[in-house]
Amino acid sequence: MRRRRPICHRVTADPATAAALAPGAWAMLAVAGAALAGVAALLSQPWRQARRRAAIAAQPFPPAWRRILRRRVPAVARLPADLQQRLKAHILVFLAEKPFVGCAGQVVDDEVRLTIAAQACLLLLGQAGGPPYPRLRQVLVYPGAFAVQAAQAAEGGVVQEQRQALAGQSWAHGQVVLGWAEVLAGAADPGDGQNVVVHEFAHQIDQDSGTADGRPWLPGRARRRRWAAVMDAAYWRLQEQPSALIGSYAATAPAEFFAVVSELFFEQPQALAAAEPEVYRELALLYQVHPLAW
Repeated sequence: MRRRRPICHRVTADPATAAALAPGAWAMLAVAGAALAGVAALLSQPWRQARRRAAIAAQPFPPAWRRILRRRVPAVARLPADLQQRLKAHILVFLAEKPFVGCAGQVVDDEVRLTIAAQACLLLLGQAGGPPYPRLRQVLVYPGAFAVQAAQAAEGGVVQEQRQALAGQSWAHGQVVLGWAEVLAGAADPGDGQNVVVHEFAHQIDQDSGTADGRPWLPGRARRRRWAAVMDAAYWRLQEQPSALIGSYAATAPAEFFAVVSELFFEQPQALAAAEPEVYRELALLYQVHPLAW
């Protein structure tokens, strides 16, 4: 797939610029995150990375950021208290490590960063620590849906390029692209089963295994076999019996099925568990959380 080169401006969490971007909050992270601008050798050692992330995660969560979460990401308030604390720790690390890029005139401020990071880190709630989305290099944000050139197979095997408007896109080489209007819409209703940030970051988890095929990396051959059996069966059932809950888009590819059921897992767990209990179980094992209990 080809796409136009976006006109973007880069905004990072580098400590050299963080304080200028948001004097109060970013200055607090700058001390703990100073290694971002430090010697590359320091970052190359896993134990030092772990210590650095632990120091960042232990920083106080700025009151202004709490207000943004309350206003923009109501899903956070539904979490148990311990998971809210873990989510905030993940957010601090995510924002310290992942640069954001504003495209087509989109201004990237703390509200944009926090709203996206909070939803992306929902998928990391089951992790006590570790690198957030290790392949991710940057998050690109457009004001709304953005156009891309996509190859489409026409009759007779002829491949044509068509422009498509997308709400989000995930690239295996380390980019997530999001439309800000769609991000806000997905965050505003945490129970509608539609969340573009969760969808695209589920693709990132899928792509950790090397390709987006609906089979994220899992430890152990037995786990991988079980995942494949459950997810493949559910995917083919959807081909034969359309589901109003899961929707037709999930039937376009196993990777899209995984991303869509991940949205449902976090936003409509009761409905997903009732319709596809084994799919819910596999997702609970993958994400190491149980939204049914929230």
